[in-house]
Amino acid sequence: VQTTLKFTYREKYPDETPLYEIVSQENLDDNDVTDIIKLLEQQAEENLGMVMIFTLVSAVQEKLNEIVDQIKTRREEEKKQKEKEAEEEEKQRFHGTPVTIENFLNWKAKFDAELLEIKRKKMKEEEQAGKNKLSGKQLFEMDHNLDTSDIQFLEE
Repeated sequence: VQTTLKFTYREKYPDETPLYEIVSQENLDDNDVTDIIKLLEQQAEENLGMVMIFTLVSAVQEKLNEIVDQIKTRREEEKKQKEKEAEEEEKQRFHGTPVTIENFLNWKAKFDAELLEIKRKKMKEEEQAGKNKLSGKQLFEMDHNLDTSDIQFLEE
């Protein structure tokens, strides 16, 4: 922040307050400018009868330092707030449906139905592609008479 002050001495200075104005300012809100002017008025009234320009400038300088500290504090609070919001958002993203026995059984039934459907589609595709040959394991699983067929063959 920055401000330029212009002081004009009156004839009866230091028994009268000098004229002062803010010629230019950077990064100050209207409220801050108003506070600086009030501070100048207060300090000028308190220091009547004494040389006061240095005192007025020092008071404004302290006020500007306070304003800088407030801006830093505000920025830090905004940064912390953003981090907190991001953390909450992250927590919400990983928060899901709690698993209960009923939820799990419903999911398992749907999952098994989907797997069965996938297997059926795969079998149909294989049949259409001419891959009617079954593996040995599939043959034994489908026809239990094959379990004893080798024994009968050896007996003969």
